[in-house]
Amino acid sequence: MFNFDEASRQSKVAMDGMLKSYSEVASGFQAIATEAGDFYKKAFQDLSSYVEAWACVRSVEAAYDLQASFAKSSCDDYIARATRISDIYADLAKAAYRPFEAPVLKPPAVVEPQAA
Repeated sequence: MFNFDEASRQSKVAMDGMLKSYSEVASGFQAIATEAGDFYKKAFQDLSSYVEAWACVRSVEAAYDLQASFAKSSCDDYIARATRISDIYADLAKAAYRPFEAPVLKPPAVVEPQAA
């Protein structure tokens, strides 16, 4: 026989898990957006400083050194930020799955047929 109380309880557990997952996803995307915004802000500031320094260069060797150091620091910063953002994405996926982990791993209940 169908147990409405158990079905209602299971439905509530599933809905709570879904809402918690949505909350985790929203906060994760907010963290990603903040990290990306910080990256672009810093990249713009670094580029502005580079252009100002470029205007003061008086020799080819100094220009080469300036370009090389700017390219290296830009590349290193990009790799560090990309790694950080990928870690946030991985944490986001884990957090979004966490509420559904227990119900998925739990074996389904077996309903015994009742004698007529």
